[in-house]
Amino acid sequence: MQRFNGSVAASAIGAAFLSLVSPALAQEAPGEGTTLVMARPTWDTGWFHTEIYRQLIEELGYTVTDTLTLDNPVFYESVAYGDVTLWVDGWFPLHNTYRPMFEQGAEIVGAVAEGGALEGYLVDKATAEELGITSLDDFKRDEVKAAFDRDGDGRADLVACPPGWGCEINIEHHLDAYELRDHVNPIKAGYSASMADAVAAYENGESIFFYTWTPNWTVNELVPGEDVVWIEVPEVNLPEEIAHLSDAATLEGVEGCVDDPCMLGFPANDLVAVANSAFLEENPAVRALLEVVQIPLPDIYAQNAAMNAGDDDIVTQAREWIAEHRELVDGWLETARAAASE
Repeated sequence: MQRFNGSVAASAIGAAFLSLVSPALAQEAPGEGTTLVMARPTWDTGWFHTEIYRQLIEELGYTVTDTLTLDNPVFYESVAYGDVTLWVDGWFPLHNTYRPMFEQGAEIVGAVAEGGALEGYLVDKATAEELGITSLDDFKRDEVKAAFDRDGDGRADLVACPPGWGCEINIEHHLDAYELRDHVNPIKAGYSASMADAVAAYENGESIFFYTWTPNWTVNELVPGEDVVWIEVPEVNLPEEIAHLSDAATLEGVEGCVDDPCMLGFPANDLVAVANSAFLEENPAVRALLEVVQIPLPDIYAQNAAMNAGDDDIVTQAREWIAEHRELVDGWLETARAAASE
């Protein structure tokens, strides 16, 4: 009579069970056992959609470490080497200057938002109308410089971009191209703090002059066409890396611009993911997810405005956004899981 070995039998039953359920588990959570590192930019207007992507990637079973906040050059170099896996805050063509740093080991994939990321210069509407300001060239006029000279150095103060940001390169190029060095003083301190100061100045009836981009809380706080106006550049003059995109720097239908079409001086950008190529090759579910996810710009505007008003619980905001768009999100995740099983 054969003796029954309980432990052996249990092992056999367990193995048989796992053989049945493992394919289902693998299909549902293709990232199980894989860790990735996400980054976000130093500008906080990109943190909301970063968190949405992070939570979606985790739903695929991946372990995502604490999100790193990085300057552009550090991220693009790190993603090429695989020290960082991805971010969803590439601004192209603005970030074309970083292509040599990452194209050997990383790539652009998908689009958070296509063509909706605008950049340009704005002034408060009241001063623009009073002094007839329509172009950067107007800042060579003494009365215009005086209106925006808050530190008494004889130049108009411009809220610009901190060192290391892609927009800093373009603004610096414009100051030289339009011969504005003696007329405009670019403020390169922390952008959020500088803009908060500008908003406070505007509310006190002072003149303000600033650079901004969309999506950004600034256009909720200072509404183009109501509080401020987009002004034009004297002519389109772009840095060498994106000079071939000059035609895209004049756009039609820009709400709140002094003219239509509006010569903003910056081509409209796609907001995209940039990810390590080797990781994407080994993880088709992540590639597929990045290819299909898109976040509506109005939703980003609304979160940015809430964040600026003090609601900075980005994790909860992202979780609620996913819950509100569950049917759409489930379709994205289904696509990603299907790619993993091919």
